[in-house]
Amino acid sequence: MHDPVLNTLGPWQVSIPTFTVLYGCLLVVLVTIARLPLRILHGLCAYILMMLLRMVAMATITLEPPSDIIPLIDPLTQAFYPGNAPFLKDLFFSGHTATLVLMALLAPKGAIRLFAWICAAMVGTLVLVQHVHWTVDVLVAVPAAWLAWKSAGILVRKWVPLPSVGGA
Repeated sequence: MHDPVLNTLGPWQVSIPTFTVLYGCLLVVLVTIARLPLRILHGLCAYILMMLLRMVAMATITLEPPSDIIPLIDPLTQAFYPGNAPFLKDLFFSGHTATLVLMALLAPKGAIRLFAWICAAMVGTLVLVQHVHWTVDVLVAVPAAWLAWKSAGILVRKWVPLPSVGGA
């Protein structure tokens, strides 16, 4: 596949910066919302929906990895990879980018949300620099995460009874 963005970047090994940004953002957002149970429920539902959407996308849209891909090595989960080898064909859409877009949607408005959006952009750029994804994989991650977020919001509002306001 011809990808003009990848043709101008790398490839360079940037696994450590990628996961530093990813896990740092996850930690900051999750600590920030730790006392907001409905927000946590919304985020968990959105993440489940996003992973289901990603499984459908990967099953129906098979892309070969870029020829000069440098495998992304996750320092925390690498031990759980079958045969200790990272997956190379789980491209469409970028789960790392989508997860951080979801964190940006989950974060409270203000500085933490801005931080999460910056982290999402950084991880999207870093997976491109490492040639782990095609540009389209990273771009589609944004609407995929948004769709999961909106759908989860509808489900949470429908299934979770809200406390009544005022007296009994």
